[in-house]
Amino acid sequence: MLQNKAEFILTYNETLKDVLHSKDVDWSQSRVAFVSPSFTDNQISASDFKDFGIELWEIKQFENNTISINTIKKSSGAPSIKPLLENSDSLKEVKENIKVYTEEDHFSNGSDYIIELYEKFKSSILNLTDGIEIQPQKYYIAFKKGSNISDIEIQKKSLKVFINAKIGSLDDPKGLVKDVSNIGHRGNGDYQVQIENDKDLEYIMSLIKQVL
Repeated sequence: MLQNKAEFILTYNETLKDVLHSKDVDWSQSRVAFVSPSFTDNQISASDFKDFGIELWEIKQFENNTISINTIKKSSGAPSIKPLLENSDSLKEVKENIKVYTEEDHFSNGSDYIIELYEKFKSSILNLTDGIEIQPQKYYIAFKKGSNISDIEIQKKSLKVFINAKIGSLDDPKGLVKDVSNIGHRGNGDYQVQIENDKDLEYIMSLIKQVL
């Protein structure tokens, strides 16, 4: 795909009757998703690299037409794929174009104090309920349970916390959050709060919990 971007765009537009331009595609976020009822241990270990855009999805259908969807997570100690790509000409496009973001990529944006503040909010969000996943993106760090519930953008002197709710649906008696429904913003949802300390941490958690 990376070596044939024009053909990909043409196929996309012809298939979906759309008008997509190559410049509007973030090619660095290209992914390969394998879907199967199950994967072997060898298949899982072969894709277990923290910075390689391969995803494994287990999808099973049961007799009552119930469908279970489960993503195979990267292991906590997953290595980098980069050393294996150094001498591979065939994977040159992947090495030069694909970027899988990590939390550490965002830490360079903030001071030590802001990173510590992020860790506090991160821990509090993860404690709201079981099954919340962290997925760093290009501009923010997403917290997901099925879909995004909150996104955090790390800035030099503050955190921008986005709450993924439609305007008018959030109960905010303190009036702490800002309506960004008609303003360009990077995170998901119509609500944003700028954070410089943890004095409202518990209250902000009560707002995010409304999305669960």
